[in-house]
Amino acid sequence: MNNAAYILERPANEPARDYRPGSEEVRSLLDEVERQRDTPVEIPLIIGGREIRTGDTGDVVMPHDHAHKLGVFHKAGEKEVRMAIEAALDARGVWAAMPWEDRAAVALKAAELVSVRYRDSINAAAILCQSKNIWQAEIDSACEIADFLRFNCYNASQIFSVFEPVQLRNTFNIIEFRPLEGFVYAVTPFNFTAIACNLNMAPVILGNVTVWKPATASILSSWRLMEIYKEAGLPEGVINFLPGSGSLISKVVLGHKYFAGLHFTGSNETFNELWRQIADNLPKYRSYPRIVGETGGKDFIFAHGSADPDELSTAIVLGAFEYQGQKCSASSRSYIPKSLWPVVRKKILERVSKIRMGDPADPKNLMGAVIDEKSFDFIAKHLEDAKKSPDVEILTGGGHDKSKGYFIEPTVLVCRDPKYATMETELFGPVMSIYVYEDDKYEETLKICDDTSAYGLTGSIFSRDRKAAVKARELLTYAAGNFYINDKTTGAVVGQQPFGGSRASGTNDKVGSAFNLVRWLSPRSIKDNYTPPKDIDFPHMG
Repeated sequence: MNNAAYILERPANEPARDYRPGSEEVRSLLDEVERQRDTPVEIPLIIGGREIRTGDTGDVVMPHDHAHKLGVFHKAGEKEVRMAIEAALDARGVWAAMPWEDRAAVALKAAELVSVRYRDSINAAAILCQSKNIWQAEIDSACEIADFLRFNCYNASQIFSVFEPVQLRNTFNIIEFRPLEGFVYAVTPFNFTAIACNLNMAPVILGNVTVWKPATASILSSWRLMEIYKEAGLPEGVINFLPGSGSLISKVVLGHKYFAGLHFTGSNETFNELWRQIADNLPKYRSYPRIVGETGGKDFIFAHGSADPDELSTAIVLGAFEYQGQKCSASSRSYIPKSLWPVVRKKILERVSKIRMGDPADPKNLMGAVIDEKSFDFIAKHLEDAKKSPDVEILTGGGHDKSKGYFIEPTVLVCRDPKYATMETELFGPVMSIYVYEDDKYEETLKICDDTSAYGLTGSIFSRDRKAAVKARELLTYAAGNFYINDKTTGAVVGQQPFGGSRASGTNDKVGSAFNLVRWLSPRSIKDNYTPPKDIDFPHMG
């Protein structure tokens, strides 16, 4: 609970390696990919620092070759969930009382381990288990993890330094930064290892303890994180690792008296259900829980008639098809003026024709597979519906095959109806839906864009006319929590573009910034009065 004695130096973002053909860095990474591919693992629960094997196991597979087992993981039952809660609460007192600088030292050492010693290990796990290509793995699993850890420590020192109460001669006023009274429940997604790190470590840096439900589909890289935390010196029980059924784990966790906060990234349906359970359990809790969540998006690219066709088409293709469209920020709908459409259409087709899809460890492949069969089937159904619809032209793609891996072709749909299903529904896959509008209906179509989706995560405007860009920014004020001018909707950088959205996209608490960190603190004001009153009379009483 100690405040920082000084402000840490603002960190620089972790530089990304290029992995150029024939380089030592690409050889080293691919060697590690091969080693992990051929070395099956058994992933236990980790509760209070102890490895626990329940015997109830699931398979760890590769989305791009689902017959190949990377190993097995053990699943938690109710007994293990209760053990994890008790382990977290047992560790809480010592961790909360530890000087801030020592908690920061653990996080900063973990950042160094990720960026140097275990860079290949964590990247290889993301390539194999999450079907990320080399560049996507590097940006996520190495760079962004290190950035979250370093910037969270820096931002925490800023928080501790800024809130200084007014001092009078006869009093001494203090703001004490307490962690929450209880434990935080971290529920993490499959698509970003860095998010899995941050949803735990942001509260932990501030003195909290967590019970962690990792996504099954990213279990390998999540387990690698636990190994790194241990080597960095994180005390036993501060983070407790619970693979298994989300509904089972959540029922026990959310029913506990000392549940103090939810840090979540995932689907709307799951977040809404967890919120309902929390509301139903409010009378049980020691304090009102903090609820912080990021759920998803139906992210847009909007083009004005002055947009550069090369920049626009590149943003559409990369924004939609990097990591198979499985980013919360992925571009999935575009609005293009009729005057630009012929040239943009041609350039989109040129760029998509260059995309190779397959094993993400092959440096020539831009795309791998979508994460699992459930996701594959959901996207494939929408593609089959689009093929039958008179309102849709399939410009390119539309194919899908799950015989070996869960592969969906990069697909561009041209929709005559701006409210067609794929313009509104988050598919979380490599599908871009485009609506071509009349040039003289720019503002009208901006309003359609604003009203079409329930989400409000990311969006962009392409325009060389500044007046038009300002108008888009004005009319789309709440349509995107991260808004880009002449850039794709993906690629927010920690420390540069704090990430998050509102509406159905979440609570917009901006991960990687002080906005998020303050949610995991419960400040206490302390007044030390040197001259307390000795009588009950006030001056006006005569």
